[in-house]
Amino acid sequence: MTQTTKVATTLILIGILAIGAAEIERYRAHAEILATVAGFSGERAFKDLRQLTQFGPRPAGSKDLERARAYMERQLAAAGVEIWHDPFVAETPVGKISMMNVIGVVHGATPRAVMLAGHYDTASIAGARFVGANDGGSSAAFLLEMARVLSKRKNRLTYWLTFFDGEEALKQWSADDCLYGSRHLAEKLAGEGKLDQIQALILVDMVAGWRLNILRESNSTTWLSDAVFRSVRTLGYGKFFSGGPFPVDDDHLPFLARGVPSVDIVDLTPFGSYHHTVQDSIDKCSPESLSVVGRVVLATLAELERTG
Repeated sequence: MTQTTKVATTLILIGILAIGAAEIERYRAHAEILATVAGFSGERAFKDLRQLTQFGPRPAGSKDLERARAYMERQLAAAGVEIWHDPFVAETPVGKISMMNVIGVVHGATPRAVMLAGHYDTASIAGARFVGANDGGSSAAFLLEMARVLSKRKNRLTYWLTFFDGEEALKQWSADDCLYGSRHLAEKLAGEGKLDQIQALILVDMVAGWRLNILRESNSTTWLSDAVFRSVRTLGYGKFFSGGPFPVDDDHLPFLARGVPSVDIVDLTPFGSYHHTVQDSIDKCSPESLSVVGRVVLATLAELERTG
């Protein structure tokens, strides 16, 4: 074997070893991600969703929303999560309505917080028994399961699992008739000087549809949206997140307006079929969809834990 051949052979072997090492590292990193996201159970979340819909229509200020809230608080307490109440009276086109945001707090090693949020009220549809399985139920059920997962972990960051009241309009969606809970809480936290604690806000809305197709909400903070979609690619969930870019008026906007990095994980597929109709029922929802979104969010939180 000539010296040239020896050198070439050595370089080939080095290349093979390098490629092998890179493949091993990718496999290890992927295995770590899978371990990180494994705790979220779409089946458990779906049970919560079924229970919430059994309370019936849950518009802001209703007795059935109070019953749903009591159920949510029992689940949070069972998970060992600290519960904060944020009561307020909203001025609405149909009069003053007492509302209540609920925040489940999972304390971490640092007070720096990530807010995971969604609404738990349903729209008030005249003459219809609208139970809002996907629109209102799925976000609340998602947050309950996320509370169970995060409360069992040692986290560097603190998590605020925020259930917004009054997301839905009471009469007609407008700047003054929607997002009551998020507008109130953003203003309150700003007044208390606590908004700076929030490193990121991740909002979920209509995330249980069995034809899940999350869009890239275009009002969202770019770096945070990028982090979510990196998690999507890592987990191989692209087919569930191919809705394209589109702006959505949602509960992240009052926080974005005050400088909080925010992303909205939302599926607008129901708008083409059953949105705000009695067809928004449990049979339109899937445990798998809840699992997919749960794993994506957990993978995104793992990145925030490392870099935030």
